[in-house]
Amino acid sequence: MNKRIVETSKFLSFVLRHQPQAIGIDLDREGWTDIAALLVAANEDGRRLDRALIDEVVQTNDKGRFAISGDGLRIRALQGHSSAGVQLTHRALAPPPVLYHGTATRFVAAIERQGLRAGSRHHVHLSQEQATAASVGARYGMPVVLRIDAAAMAADGFVFYLADNGVWLTEAVPPRYLSRSTGAGVGAT
Repeated sequence: MNKRIVETSKFLSFVLRHQPQAIGIDLDREGWTDIAALLVAANEDGRRLDRALIDEVVQTNDKGRFAISGDGLRIRALQGHSSAGVQLTHRALAPPPVLYHGTATRFVAAIERQGLRAGSRHHVHLSQEQATAASVGARYGMPVVLRIDAAAMAADGFVFYLADNGVWLTEAVPPRYLSRSTGAGVGAT
């Protein structure tokens, strides 16, 4: 993938998920910001962005991290926010029986003790596919895929949401619902 696309995607993730104030933009409760204001602020911050580049990043992002509003005037990240003012409304859904979470081997011991926590984000991110979880875990080191007994969690009253890009979200996963997944060359430590 083009280096400029990757750098722009990382920049958009930073300002649309975590620190909009870094370039002086505002996000509404659903994480939307005006694209024209984003372009002005980014360019004043020394980033060479234009609408065509924004559209290309949104269309080509392999994880579908961003969305453009129906009227084409606003943009947002679909999940992963740590910005306090953003409180996305996701529809609660019954999860599939099993979900997966990718991490690196160095985090497994703590996760097995404490479970999965959202940390600075609003939710824990889970995948329906083991391979997707493995690729997420590989970003942080040697990957380990954790299997989440989502059916048992749901039966015990935990709420799950499905983001528009297919990422499953929940507030936390206690250790009793976790196990290491095997297969696809992951999970063995």
